Amino acid sequence: MEQDIMQKVMDEVMKRLGSGSTVVTPEKATQEKEKCETPNVSVQKSVVGVTEYVGISEGDTIGLVVANVEPMLHEKLGIDKKFRSVGIFSGRTGAGPQIMAADEAVKATNTEIVSIELPRDTKGGAGHGSLIIFGAEDVSDARRAIEVALKDLRRTFGDVYANDAGHLEFQYTARASYACNKAFNAPVGRAFGLIVGAPAGIGFVMSDAALKAAEVDLIDYLSPTKGLSLTNEVVITFTGDSGAVRQALIAARTIGKKLLGAMGAEPKSATTPYI
Repeated sequence: MEQDIMQKVMDEVMKRLGSGSTVVTPEKATQEKEKCETPNVSVQKSVVGVTEYVGISEGDTIGLVVANVEPMLHEKLGIDKKFRSVGIFSGRTGAGPQIMAADEAVKATNTEIVSIELPRDTKGGAGHGSLIIFGAEDVSDARRAIEVALKDLRRTFGDVYANDAGHLEFQYTARASYACNKAFNAPVGRAFGLIVGAPAGIGFVMSDAALKAAEVDLIDYLSPTKGLSLTNEVVITFTGDSGAVRQALIAARTIGKKLLGAMGAEPKSATTPYI
C-alpha cells in the first residue's frame, strides 16, 4: 500500500514537471506525499524524522505532540492524569497570536489548555515568546489541536505590526474560549479584545484611545512590572459587545501605527490584517 501511494505521488510530480527526464528523488516524493495527506494544515512541512514533530508556522513557532508523557514529568506538570498525551505550541516571537490560535484550536477539538507561559523573548525584541500546552486523552486529539493552531497563526499574525523601533498587536474574537480565559481571564463566550504596544509608552496611549472610543469593559492592564516578564510593553484586555470591541481595536490601531511610524519605517502587517 505504501509503495502504491509513493508511486502515485511520483507519477503526479512527473506530470507537474512535464518532463520524463527529470529525476524525482525519494525525499521529494515523500514531501509531496505529505502535502497530499495533510491538505488542511497551512504550515511549512519538512521531513525531520521525529514522531513528535507536527509543523512550524509564523513567529518561529513549532508544534509538537507527546503521545505518552513520562510519568515523572507528568507528575511535575501537575496536570490531570487523564491527559496522557499533550500538544506543545512553542514560539519565539509573539504570545497573543499563539494564544488566539490556541483558543480556536480548543473550540475545534477535544482538548484542554493545561498551561500558558509567556517567556521574555521575541528573539531580543521588546516582547514575549510563548509556551502553550494542550492536554488530551488521545494523541490524535492533541495532534489535531496543534494542526489547527499552526494553521490559524497566519490569520492571528495579521494585525501584528512592527518596525525596528517596536511592535503593535491587536487581537479580536467574537467568542472567547478557554485559552483566552486561562491567559487573560476573558469571559468565555463573549467578545474579547487585546492591545499590545512596544515601546510601552505607545501601548499606554493606544489603551487610552481604545477605552475612550467605545463602551467596553476593561479586564486588565499589564505593564513591564505588572503582569509581564519585564517586557517593554503595555497591554490591555477588554470585553463587551462585538461591535464595540472592534471599534476600540480600530481606534488603537490607527493611533498606534502613526506613533510607531514616527520612530522608524511604516509598521507593516506580518501577514494580512483581519480586524
